[in-house]
Amino acid sequence: MRPTLLIAAALFCAGLRPATAAKRPVVVELFTSQSCSSCPPAEALIGRLARETAGERGDVLPLAFHVTYWNHLNWRDPFALAAASARQEAYAARFGGPTYTPQAVIDGRIGLVGSDEVGLRAAIARVQETGPGIPVTLGRDGERVVAQIGAGTGAGTDSARVLLIGYDPSHTTRVLRGENAGRTIEQANIVRSLQDLGRWSGTAATFTSPRPEGASAALLLQAVDGRILGAARLAAAPAGTVREAVR
Repeated sequence: MRPTLLIAAALFCAGLRPATAAKRPVVVELFTSQSCSSCPPAEALIGRLARETAGERGDVLPLAFHVTYWNHLNWRDPFALAAASARQEAYAARFGGPTYTPQAVIDGRIGLVGSDEVGLRAAIARVQETGPGIPVTLGRDGERVVAQIGAGTGAGTDSARVLLIGYDPSHTTRVLRGENAGRTIEQANIVRSLQDLGRWSGTAATFTSPRPEGASAALLLQAVDGRILGAARLAAAPAGTVREAVR
């Protein structure tokens, strides 16, 4: 769809010292669209990552951001979010490249074609070598969620943002028109909402919010240069996570 350009951001040298070592998932963001004929293989890869349990390779948090700019191709993606398109544009500005689908961004540091499984897994391994991040947790309190951020020092801790993401673990969509007409697409970890809870400046802090739209939720602590400093997930709701969308 858009140019299949490999974009890498060399941001691994910035020093970051968490107050307490915290293992965390590596965040994989896929920018995708149901109107993109090149995207189903990348969607399938995100699904495999979502089903894999944390093991020797470490934990991974895949999130599928459905962009809006392909909605004119005779099919409107029911999960398209303006916030997803804006987030991808911000990455493009940092990486110095275009926006395209499918694009994967690994931990806010590396951009590459989202269907490139070998490259994607290699990028995940590179990020894991950078060590632990800032400790963060995301828990439930009735109809609200509570985000707790630990203390840390180093590059990026003076203006990081606390991002609450609501997502659905699984959807099956029968695409009736457009480039994927006639296909049934299985999609995983579809982002339904994105909310900025505020600024984190290096000291331990707690943020609360109503539960976001979506069957589950994740928390990202992201530095101004795009690096993910910490991440956590909320357990999915026990029922109602598999739905069918027909438009």
